[in-house]
Amino acid sequence: MRLATIMETSAAVSATRSRTDKTALLADTLRLAGAEGEDRLIEIVADYLAGTLPQRTVGVSWRGLRSLPDPATQPTLTVLEVDEALTRLRSLSGQGSAGARGAAVRDLFSRATEQEQRWLVGLITGELRQGAGDGVLLPAIARAADVPETLVRRAVMLAGLTGPVAAAALTGGAPALEQISLEVGRPLRPMLAGSEPDVAAAVPGDRELAVETKLDGIRLQIHLDREAEHPVRLFTRSLDEITDRLPEVVEAVLSLPAARAVLDGEVIALRPDGRPEPFQVTGARTASSADPAELARTTPVTTYLFDLLHLDGRDLVDEPATTRWEEIDRLAPGLVVDRLLTADIQEAESFFGQVLDRGHEGVVVKDPQAPYAAGRRGAGWVKVKPRRTADLVVTAVEWGSGRRKGRLSNIHLAARDPDSGELVMVGKTFKGMTDAMLAWQTERFLELETSRDDWVVRVRPEQVVEIAYDGVQTSRRYPGGIALRFARVLRYRDDKTADEADTLDSLRTP
Repeated sequence: MRLATIMETSAAVSATRSRTDKTALLADTLRLAGAEGEDRLIEIVADYLAGTLPQRTVGVSWRGLRSLPDPATQPTLTVLEVDEALTRLRSLSGQGSAGARGAAVRDLFSRATEQEQRWLVGLITGELRQGAGDGVLLPAIARAADVPETLVRRAVMLAGLTGPVAAAALTGGAPALEQISLEVGRPLRPMLAGSEPDVAAAVPGDRELAVETKLDGIRLQIHLDREAEHPVRLFTRSLDEITDRLPEVVEAVLSLPAARAVLDGEVIALRPDGRPEPFQVTGARTASSADPAELARTTPVTTYLFDLLHLDGRDLVDEPATTRWEEIDRLAPGLVVDRLLTADIQEAESFFGQVLDRGHEGVVVKDPQAPYAAGRRGAGWVKVKPRRTADLVVTAVEWGSGRRKGRLSNIHLAARDPDSGELVMVGKTFKGMTDAMLAWQTERFLELETSRDDWVVRVRPEQVVEIAYDGVQTSRRYPGGIALRFARVLRYRDDKTADEADTLDSLRTP
């Protein structure tokens, strides 16, 4: 299959706001890939249609793609050729790799037309946004393979990645999808929480719910298999493996009385008095290039667990939460987060206050009967924090003035349009920034720069920032039709991708 075919579909998907039309366009292209009967091709096509790079990174920055060779006059590149070239590019390391990487980039891009060059730059830099998120891609896979969408969604939940599920659906149909199950050592998508502004909204008082401490740390999915070469593997919420960064977590997991398990939890750096360190301290444990053992000694993190998805041959994702809690309480009684079961709103609010007094972020209210809905945000889990916050994407930054002169200050904030998948501006802010944050963001956003004028530096939409705000008001100034009131920066989120940013709909919800 030619790369140009994917690009044509991408352009058509981007040009329409109709979810039905997007689904039909994607299904047609997936069907073409499936007709060739090659699993790897289908996987790549599914990823490319979603604007996702299968290799995640290939070691080439935006600056490395600024100077490209003259383009080809005719489109000849195939999808598999591009994938092979990018895989080779990612494998280059060590002495002389910079020169070899530059040569590899020139070789690939010299075979691409001008349109293909622009598309490949967007794919490699993560700037390729085509409106083909799960909301339309998963129905498109189901339509292309003529299988129930529920089967596709469950398979993606358990497999973590969309590409292999697309290949299974198109080459093996429903029976192949039904064979996909939870595998210890392969991360599945994490369950996500909805949000409510206060405890009373999350706890209606008509039935017993669980109120759990919400920690402001790093979400971890933990896989234990004592017979594997690496008995413990740790994955972030974006399914990146960070096992080597957290040796004390590995040690804690190995102390559990289980042979095989998959757990969901959080790690956080605590002060000697038991109060949490700022998130940046915890986040540095995965971002720093320092020796992990030294970091574990000087800035240790504490492991907390709140869910159990598999235990010694038994999958628990479909079991009610009460069953999973009973098992995890027996397995790791000293590591489980504080949890209160109650139907009393005042009791829940009192617990919420105690959590905040200890310096933690808030609570998560959980339905005791809910299964583990991996990859979904719904009513089974509802987070409550003491202020309205949103995870947004920085798309541009303005140079500061006065004492901020020479530093990038006022950031442009964008939310996701849930229909198109595009990023839509909803405000700006320069509030809440410390001097250290100003210095950091100046360096960070110059690294992400794509263009500039005298006042504004436009950046690749990669950096997620957590914003606190007092409310939302209608606005003619911004294309989303809304603007954030009194927005201020809480922190930058290196543990989230732009695809995980909040939507316009979530901001509009009171």
